[in-house]
Amino acid sequence: MTVNLATFISIVVLVLVVSLAIRYIIREKKRGTVCIGCPNAGSCQKYGKKHSTSGDFSASKNCK
Repeated sequence: MTVNLATFISIVVLVLVVSLAIRYIIREKKRGTVCIGCPNAGSCQKYGKKHSTSGDFSASKNCK
């Protein structure tokens, strides 16, 4: 079985990106971040550890 060089590089890059994303998520969960996508999740004054955007991704609205 021969693999095209471009296909091989694409697969390697895809695996690298997915593995780095999974690694990031695992690290953030170990730190206790509840809402990983929110830039203020670690310092939310209003919701504390129970921070949730409730479907609204406007962090400035929910984390004041």
